[in-house]
Amino acid sequence: MGGVNAAGRTSGHQAFRRTVLDALPQDERERTLLGLASLMALAKLDDQGQWIDAEDRALTPAELVERYRERIVSHTLIRRIEPPTYDAQGIVANRAAKLELDAPLSFRLRRRELPEQLPAQWEVVEIDARHVEVRVPQGALEVLLPDHRQPLVNSAGQLPSGFEPTSFYRSVHHPRALAMTIFGASDCLGQSGLEWQEVADRLPPDQVAVYASNSTGQLDREGWGGLLQSFVTGNRATSKQMPLGYGQMPADFLNAYVLGSVGATAGLQGACATFLYNLRMAVDDIRAGRRRVAMVGTADAPVTAEVIEGFRVMSALADDQSLKALDALELLTDQDYQRACRPFARNCGFTIAESAQFVLVMDDALALELGAELLGSVPEVFVNADGWKRSISAPGVGNYVTMAKSVSLARAILGEEAVQRRSFVHAHGTSTPKNRTTESHVFDQVAAAFSIERWPIAAIKAYIGHSQGSAAGDQIASAIGTFHHRLMPGIATLDEVADDVFAERLVLSREHLELDADVAFINAKGFGGNNASAPLLSPRVTERLLTQRHGEAAMSAWRRKREKVREASSAFEQRSLGGRFEPRYTFGEGVLEGPELMIDDQSIKLPGYAKPISLEIDNPFGSLD
Repeated sequence: MGGVNAAGRTSGHQAFRRTVLDALPQDERERTLLGLASLMALAKLDDQGQWIDAEDRALTPAELVERYRERIVSHTLIRRIEPPTYDAQGIVANRAAKLELDAPLSFRLRRRELPEQLPAQWEVVEIDARHVEVRVPQGALEVLLPDHRQPLVNSAGQLPSGFEPTSFYRSVHHPRALAMTIFGASDCLGQSGLEWQEVADRLPPDQVAVYASNSTGQLDREGWGGLLQSFVTGNRATSKQMPLGYGQMPADFLNAYVLGSVGATAGLQGACATFLYNLRMAVDDIRAGRRRVAMVGTADAPVTAEVIEGFRVMSALADDQSLKALDALELLTDQDYQRACRPFARNCGFTIAESAQFVLVMDDALALELGAELLGSVPEVFVNADGWKRSISAPGVGNYVTMAKSVSLARAILGEEAVQRRSFVHAHGTSTPKNRTTESHVFDQVAAAFSIERWPIAAIKAYIGHSQGSAAGDQIASAIGTFHHRLMPGIATLDEVADDVFAERLVLSREHLELDADVAFINAKGFGGNNASAPLLSPRVTERLLTQRHGEAAMSAWRRKREKVREASSAFEQRSLGGRFEPRYTFGEGVLEGPELMIDDQSIKLPGYAKPISLEIDNPFGSLD
């Protein structure tokens, strides 16, 4: 797994450890802060293993942590929105106005700055080849006056301050989500400890898949945001903005610049369930034998003024006025913004966030053959719609189906006791009043049906906010962290469970919980009725299932191979800890256009790919020959 969100890198469990920082042993807490310091460009490890801060001062790890701890803690997770999204003056805007001229007005312009359609009353006089003088008679003149609007929403789960994904590779005006894609997918490959080329060489190219997307597309200035603003801002549209704005572009970037894949590809969109939609395609393909390995993920960067305003006018976000009313405050401080997201408590809306999350999914035989580290397993992803709805954004009945099916499958695999005593839920937990009631009722009803008396509930949006399509990816990364550390993040902003939450069978705790779990249930409730849930099995029970299927001899051979993989993964983590990020970005190399291929009626051979693509296609339809 790999990626980055408001808590830090996914690999090495850095982001997870940031959410449970106060519960970690001293050495792990220090390591987490050191890694965040390098991610935030506050410090790095030199070639001699010495920590150097941004002013080139040599510091011991303890000195570095002491100096930067407060800065790291206050500039990660949910916080006041930082530049450049908002600057000190506010949001750049224009205000339409009509000037009443008491006397004629004249001014000079560059010729290229003239409107294509001149107002009827303007008189234009040529000064030279490049400049003109415009004369406007007395009367009314319609203009746009430059303005700055004070934002009405000021909290978000932004990536750690100082971290800029475009700075680590040769990005050329890439939208933020696509730069996060390059970083996150590279983080995933590095953490795996596997050499991608060796993986690809073992397989026919069409047995590889990439399923990745985001829920909103690229709406910043380098994507569709800049394109749609171009006429009204007077900026020229570029040739990159239209193609790079598409929501499936994370998959396209992985194929073209990270993996060089010619296998299956797609980018599904399902609002807040987008990550699980993509994961479902991978699981279905692998179970059916169509693919053997897939890169799955999402990258969302919705922290822009326009997207925030869109959600605000829906009354979906925790805006400043609502937060003040919630706590009877006249003024909001930085601490208040850090507490903006309050799942299952008295709350007033969700907190928007950005995140990129990727996982490498493969069939069990290939995982054993490669000596891959097993972080967990996903037997199925369930998706159901809501049926008839009054409002397209209102929750409905589909989530009852997805959660019940997930628990039922887990019970069939692991047994009743495991589900009742060694399971927990990663709630969608958006922090809206509607969600706290409806999602808790789903959990309550499912718990009653399966005789679960005390079901631990995690809701990590309290820490990192709602990253839209990447939300379930955040939840999966956190759940894997719980399997590793046996610690479930509490809901830090949960002062008191709201009265309308169905909490009788749920464990909703502000404190972190020690938890040795066999399965986590990942839940997503998306706008429009896009519900998805999945059981995520722990590494421990995954190994037991593989032993049952493949035998102890195969597992012993896998463990021997895994040692080398772990060494490579550890070396990658050490480089990342010290700030040596080298995203995998291959541009313009190994490009094939068609004439280079060798094609016969049995196969297609692609230069640069070890194995051919077979044309012996399975035919279940019979033959007329």
